[in-house]
Amino acid sequence: MSTIKPPPPGNAPQAVPARGGTEAAIQHHYDVSNAFYALWLDETMTYSCGLWCEGDDPNDLLAAQRRKVDYHLHAAGISRVRHVLDIGCGWGSLLERALTYPQVETATGLTLSEAQYQYIAARTRTGLRIRKESWTSHQPVNKYDSIVSIGAFEHFASPGDSTAEKIGLYREFFHKCRSWLKPDGAMSLQTIAYGTMRPHEANEFISTQIFPDSELPQLHEIVEATSGLFELTLLRNDRVQYSRTCKLWYQNLRRRRAEAVATVGEEKVSQYEKYLRLSSFAFDTGRVGLLRLVLMPTV
Repeated sequence: MSTIKPPPPGNAPQAVPARGGTEAAIQHHYDVSNAFYALWLDETMTYSCGLWCEGDDPNDLLAAQRRKVDYHLHAAGISRVRHVLDIGCGWGSLLERALTYPQVETATGLTLSEAQYQYIAARTRTGLRIRKESWTSHQPVNKYDSIVSIGAFEHFASPGDSTAEKIGLYREFFHKCRSWLKPDGAMSLQTIAYGTMRPHEANEFISTQIFPDSELPQLHEIVEATSGLFELTLLRNDRVQYSRTCKLWYQNLRRRRAEAVATVGEEKVSQYEKYLRLSSFAFDTGRVGLLRLVLMPTV
């Protein structure tokens, strides 16, 4: 199994980590195997919290993922959009959905995952653009009407970063997004965040074996980082919905466990079963939350 080791203790020389999410850390998790993820995600390969409304079938993961994608597109003003950017685009479900709107000319996705990049690049859909790069180095040709980022923000900071360092990094991200947006544009952001759990209480197994070199934000850090750049117009904490999503992923993985083991091995499958159980518990108990924020550029 490939792992990323934590930094050495004491004053041993250390490489300066990449800002905004390291390529090695992203690929450690998302490049496990497209075939493996296809066994337990829904058919759109959407790997983030679904969205259910009252009266929905609680076991219909596909419908919840489609509703979530539509939620973010509409929050970002899809009805008037010609050019949309998805930062941390996964396997491209939001990009594909955006291009079903007739006025949308381009849907651009950023990812550091080689597997996701190749998966999307193999498509020939007009207007679909995929770039294997970090937001820190992105230079758009034209300004965007909308920006969406789902599940990428958690990878920007690193364990051990101070609150001031995290806010500074997040502010750099929002400053770039503000500069990429047209004045009447909008941004929809989704991220896991610390709830009642404090950073020093983070689960070591998840922070080293599943999501190495990643650090969750706290809500106040996001709010401070957006000050003067964006107006926060809507905030939701859908942690219970992420618990439900993790439970459905776990059930899917257990149901197709033999295929999963044949694809990535017993050790990796056991790790993911443990990760999904722990995550569901953390969301259920409020130790972590799932924030959905709608942001409008300040004048």
